[in-house]
Parts: sequence; structure tokens; C-alpha cells
Amino acid sequence: MSKHPLLHGARGERHVLLGNEAIVRGALEAGVHMVTCYPGTPSSEVPDTFYKLGGEGRYRIEYAVNEKVAFEVAAGAALGGAQALVTMKHVGLNVAADPLFTSVYTGLPGGLVVLSADDPGCHSSQNEQDNRYYARFASLPCFEPVSAQEAKDMTREAFRLARELQQPVLLRTTTRVSHMRGNVEFDDLPAEPAPIVDFQRNPGRFVPVPAVARGRHRSLLEIMEKARAFAESSRFSREYGPEGCRLGIIASGVARNYLADALASGGWEERVRVLELGMTWPLPEARIEAFLHSCDRVLVLEEGEPLLEGSVRALAQKCGCKARIEGKDETLTVLDEYSTTLVLRRVADYLDCPCPVKASSPVVRELPVRPPNLCAGCSHRAVYYAVRHTFGDDACYSSDIGCYTLGMLPPLRMADFLVCMGSSVSAGSGFARASGKPVVAFIGDSTFFHSGMTGLANAVFNKHDILVVILDNGTTAMTGHQPNPGMLQDILGEEAMHLDIESVVRGLGVTECVKVRSYNLKALHSALEDMRGKKGVRVIIAEEPCVLYARRRLKKTAAQVAYVAEQGADAQRCLEELACPAFYRNGEDVAVDENLCTGCMVCLQVAPKAFKARKRA
Repeated sequence: MSKHPLLHGARGERHVLLGNEAIVRGALEAGVHMVTCYPGTPSSEVPDTFYKLGGEGRYRIEYAVNEKVAFEVAAGAALGGAQALVTMKHVGLNVAADPLFTSVYTGLPGGLVVLSADDPGCHSSQNEQDNRYYARFASLPCFEPVSAQEAKDMTREAFRLARELQQPVLLRTTTRVSHMRGNVEFDDLPAEPAPIVDFQRNPGRFVPVPAVARGRHRSLLEIMEKARAFAESSRFSREYGPEGCRLGIIASGVARNYLADALASGGWEERVRVLELGMTWPLPEARIEAFLHSCDRVLVLEEGEPLLEGSVRALAQKCGCKARIEGKDETLTVLDEYSTTLVLRRVADYLDCPCPVKASSPVVRELPVRPPNLCAGCSHRAVYYAVRHTFGDDACYSSDIGCYTLGMLPPLRMADFLVCMGSSVSAGSGFARASGKPVVAFIGDSTFFHSGMTGLANAVFNKHDILVVILDNGTTAMTGHQPNPGMLQDILGEEAMHLDIESVVRGLGVTECVKVRSYNLKALHSALEDMRGKKGVRVIIAEEPCVLYARRRLKKTAAQVAYVAEQGADAQRCLEELACPAFYRNGEDVAVDENLCTGCMVCLQVAPKAFKARKRA
């Protein structure tokens, strides 16, 4: 097996890496000991890469059951003197907020870097929250890389600062940065991980009862002033443009890239002075103040919320600067992602120059939209079909975060509301209590371990009336088949232990619990009808491996495919009600694409006269 460059590449080598892969290399160059995570796009490739590399004894990688636990394990490791990295997507930091806010009070001697990957544009998320707020709210030094090279270099620097200040440091990326590719020049890898810092018992620091916390708050303010001094001289911030120019732009985050493209496209490099901020919290106030005094007008460019803009305005007022501050407007709003075109138009307006992108340019016809869909042969589709035929619109459906959320689309329509990850049982319980309507709550196996168990315990404790369907496809499917406690033991290996979902459910006090195979419609209908006639907390565990996971990891491929043996009303009904992506219309007829058919044979159970099976070609 060839040696992977991330683990063995030497100083001076250049490799094309994903932004997320570059973060891995930066952590390795820093001598990371411990990596913990809960997978979440756009951050998932970071722990996945650590997992695939193995580490050769350099570090330990752990997939936690949720982000709070991942953070606590990493914080404990950093308390014990190790350099730790914890990774998650932006909404995951909400889950981890409790230990986050306390850990900045106590400090962590070994050094902890928190990777939060934001998702402007909601490519794979339920909101566009801007986690730069957490840097300000919790008092975290914050780095924002905008290239693969910076992703590596800032990760390494974040570890250095975290250990020097004994304070957690936030590494904030966005989807575009996490998933971009670029050249990365390597620095040296340490011969061995960084030394472990000896833990010194000090309850007056590390046990934040109120009397301790009050003193630690004061210490935190002092530490952040040290961080501010570091930010003032950070090599990741730079100023450029013609001396004496009175027009200025302050840019942070991925807007720095768009600005560079816009200035080059317009030929405006000599028309404006630019201050780029790479370390964006605490703000280098002296550096910004000097820049403001050198300008008559300043445009602030930042994707997301106007955090930097507000801080610059406040700083200008504080220091008596008369420069006019401009920022968000009808072109660059708080919504969605920025682009070179948007920034180009805004900068053209700011400089009062013709924009190279004409507003009257012909609009390219958009390609047909393909909504996200459950895969052909997805076991969730079979369960949803059975539930709809059992309950129809008589029940309300509480959904959760995972592949199965896509069941909201017609004709299945299996999602009436969703609050957040792990909420389907809890929110469904509250809805049922308030409305008096039957509620079926859906939750995946990984999400159940993430935060569904507490909701189920609460439902049992408070005697709620709810039917919970645990969609167990044997993996964390939505983010790339990462491990979770419900996976098979032979897949988990020796480093982790399988937990049986049914044993957990019964251990939480649920007596009405049945396990069925998702592809067995007869067994599903029977279980659903039985549970429909009962009250209280009831659980159906629907088991079937994710079809992609079964093929790629379990090496299972069905020997048969379905085909339409008899056209007519039954075939049309199956197409309209099951709506498997392997179905298509061939004129007025229904047909099955054998390249997409996974051999689940659910259609044969829905319409046995219309569909038959044959050997895969």
C-alpha cells in the first residue's frame, strides 16, 4: 500500500487538496493527538479522512454519538494535556454550546481547536446560521481560511494559539472553502505528536462553581486581550493597494476571494485600498482604526450576517473616525452565498465604475430542476409507503434530520413538521398532547443515538401517546456512511462496540416494541395495524441496510431486477404511489431502468400482477 501524502508528505511538497483535507494536514503538522466528531456536511471529510488514514499511531479518531459528546471528549482530552480537534457542521455547535461556553472559562491546557463548517445557501442544512456569532458570544479566537493553503496553515496556527493561550480556538469554514480544491505546500510533520501537558489539579480553575466562574470570567477577558494582540500582527491579515487612496474595502471570509476576482476583472486594483482579515476575532482594532483614518469611505464585505460591518461602525464611532461606512445593501444581503458576480456589481457601484457584467446580458436557460429524492430501492420508501397506506392523512408525521427527511415530497408526504436533530419524538409528543391527533414520528438509527434516546425516555416518563418508527439502515447514511453505535460489530471492528437498538428501547421502558424488515410490506402493515390500535409509547424498528452502503461496504448486490410484466392500472398505481426513481414512462407504459433497480422487490409486493423479477443482466 502506497504511503499517503497527508501522513508522509515532506516540507516543500505541493499537493492538490480539498479544503477539508488541508485541515487534516494542518492538524497533523501541529501534532494533533485526539480527533472527535459528529459527521455533518460540509465538515464530514475532515474526520472521514482521519479515519481512512488510520494515523499509524499518531492520533486517535472517534465518531461520537452527538456533537455535545464529541466536544466533551475532546475537551477532556485537552484538559488531560493533549492537542484535540473536534469537528462538526454549524448547527452541531448549537448542540455542543453547553460545554463550549464553560470550557472557555476554565481553559484547556493541552489545546482544543473547534472546527465549525457553516453552510450559506443551505446546500445541506436547515438554516444559514453564521457561527461567527459564537466567536463573539463565547469569546473564542476565530480563524477564517479562504483557500486550501490557508486551511492548512490556519489549522496549524490555531493549535499553536490554543496551546499558548490554553484556550479553545474556533476554525470557521463555509461550504465553498471546505469543498474547494487547491494547491497546498506542506511544512514539516513532527517526528511524533506534540508533548502532552501535565495536568495540574486546580479545582479553583477547572470546577466552575459560581465563585470560581466569576473569577474565570475576568481571566477570560485578559486572555482575549492577549488574543487581540496576536490578531493585530497576524500574518493572515494583510493590507494592499495604492498608498494615499482614500477609498477602502475591509473584507473577511470567502468574500476575500470574490473581491480579489472582482478587482482583477474590473481592472480596479489601483482604485481602492484593501484590508483583508484572516483572523476575524478578536478584531485587530488598532489595525482597523488606522485603516479607517486613512479613508473617506469604507466598504465592508462579508458573507452572512453584518457582524464585521457592525463592529467597524462601532469602532469608527468610538475612535471619532469620519469615514463613511458602507456594507449590506440590496445586492449583498444576509441571504445565501456571495459570488464574484455579486461582489463585482457591488464594487462597481462603490467605485462608480461601469460593471463588466451587464445587467442586460442574456439569461442562460436554467436546467430542469431535480428535487432531492430517496434513492432507488431505499428502505425508507417502503416504510413510508406502508405507513401512508395504514394511516393516510389521519395521522400527523413528525420527521427528523437524515435521508428520510426526503419523504416529505409527494406522493409519500411523510413529514408534516421538523424542529431539529433528534426532535421527532419530543416534538411529536408535544404535538400529540396539544392536538389530540395520532402522531407517527420517524427517526434514523444514527439520529436515535444522537439525541432521540432522551426524547424517547421523556415520552415514556410523561406517558405520551406516540408511535415511533426507527428507520435503521445500519449506518450514518446521509453524510457518507460513518460509524454509529448501531452498526454491525464486524464493521465497527475492535475500536468500538455495537449497541442493540431494541435493547436500548426496551431499557428505556418501552414495552410495545417490534422489529420488522423494511422490505417486507406484509410484516410492516401487520405491525402498523397492531400499533395503531394501541395507546402510549410504541416503537417499530424497521431494519434494512442502506442500499448504497450494502453495495459499497457490505458487498451485497441483488441478483435480480424487477420488470413490468403487465401494463395497466396496477403498474400505473405503483408508479404514482411508490414513485421509485427506477421507474420511468415509456410513452404511456411504465418501465423499470435495470441500471437503477436495486432488486428490493417492493414493487412486486405493491402490484404483484404488474411486476415480476428476473436475473440481472
